[in-house]
Amino acid sequence: MKVMRLSSLLHQLFLFISLLLFPGFFPLVQSSYHDYSDALSKSILFFEGQRSGFLPQDQRIGWRANSGLSDGWMYNTDLTGGYYDAGDNVKFGFPMAFTTTMLAWSVIEFGDLMPPNELRNALEAIRWATDYLLKTVSQPNRIFVQVGDPNIDHSCWERPEDMDTARTVYAVDAPYPASDVAGETAAALAASSMAFRSVDPDYAETLLRNAVQVFQLADKFRGAYSDNSNIRDGVCPFYCDFSGYQDELLWGASWLRRASQDNSYLSYIESNGKTLGADDNINEFGWDNKHAGLNVLVSKEVLEGNMFSLQSYKASADSFMCTLIPDSSSSHIEYTPGGLIYKPGGSNLQHTTTISFLLLVYAKYLDRTSQTVNCGNLIVSPISLRIQAKKQVDYILGDNPMGLSYMVGYSNYFPQRIHHRGSSLPSIKDHPEFIACKEGSIYFNSTNPNPNVLIGAIVGGPGEDDDYGDDRADFRKSEPTTYINAPFVGVLAYFAANPNPS
Repeated sequence: MKVMRLSSLLHQLFLFISLLLFPGFFPLVQSSYHDYSDALSKSILFFEGQRSGFLPQDQRIGWRANSGLSDGWMYNTDLTGGYYDAGDNVKFGFPMAFTTTMLAWSVIEFGDLMPPNELRNALEAIRWATDYLLKTVSQPNRIFVQVGDPNIDHSCWERPEDMDTARTVYAVDAPYPASDVAGETAAALAASSMAFRSVDPDYAETLLRNAVQVFQLADKFRGAYSDNSNIRDGVCPFYCDFSGYQDELLWGASWLRRASQDNSYLSYIESNGKTLGADDNINEFGWDNKHAGLNVLVSKEVLEGNMFSLQSYKASADSFMCTLIPDSSSSHIEYTPGGLIYKPGGSNLQHTTTISFLLLVYAKYLDRTSQTVNCGNLIVSPISLRIQAKKQVDYILGDNPMGLSYMVGYSNYFPQRIHHRGSSLPSIKDHPEFIACKEGSIYFNSTNPNPNVLIGAIVGGPGEDDDYGDDRADFRKSEPTTYINAPFVGVLAYFAANPNPS
């Protein structure tokens, strides 16, 4: 909206003054009701707006159409399908695999809480990714890690349906390494095999078999994919492996252990924890750094299976939880004045959604075994972790100083000018004429709201001062990504079934 409604402005002013004068009072002036079921539906629907390839007849986001239909031709192979990672038209394999893992983990932990139709939609969102990921590992000793030249793509403002930029295919052939992408792909396929096991056992078996093979590739030829000279310029600085490949090896092995119950993966996690740095960077979790998620995942074996040989992973998970509790003596996570978890670097809500997910999953594991977390100066219960997660969720959905939902299409007040090509350009259904690379600039520079509402998209979010300008050009704040949404699917499934955590 170019001009906010007066009521919205007054609401913001009231919240701002309340925050300045009565910071402790802030949570009490917020709306206590959210339609988590509606938000859940929309968070899953978002993925249909990110689809590449031939769209099915039951496609629900009607302003999208087929795109990327020649992907893979450079290698005479079919690499159609999958997801565009964000507001551009590139298929980056590293974040797409992580997105898939998080969608699958959402279903594994909270799928039983989803309404049957939403569980079906979530599984379709996973399958759209896994069908593509299977194509990327279909050739021996090779993994396709990306389709599309991001430097050329980012110089255009173009609908995916009009793409005429180079659809460069980036592949890594053994003995050159891609342990990070291959390890995450193994995790994605293994986790997804669990999600599909009860509804499509044959597909689940295919996923697990391929997960085993791609993990072998990851482990045998160790190194980061972005260290390869033929890959670096195409993936950096966008999705370089900044934190090292070691965490993906442990992450992939941990998912294979959980999916297969094969003791060889248990031995791998036990014996490689120290050498692969399981104790490093334990307070991060996202498409690049898997440590905090790894520790929570492996802690299930300790809590429920008494696998004390993995105790160091649980100790790290406990430490991470303690950093998130403001009253804990070891708290050191930064929060905005309005209460949002904040980490510098842009696209901040990716941290908020992954951390909220881990809070809920760890609370679930603790609850099952009637355990708590000892944070030194206080004992933290599963309920405390859930309350902490709920504060983050409610902030995203509108309980914040802006009075703004950071999920597009949720509530009456949400970002109108998101950094997203397909959303901001006229739909091919309404404007079938070709819009060339530079011709889209007038839409990028326009101050008008996006003509196509990308329902369910969660944007990068506000800055450290809780401010959000709704500026299409400010991609760090206004661009949605698949890996912001993916963990939020599980989070919303929990709160839709348990709106008042206890």
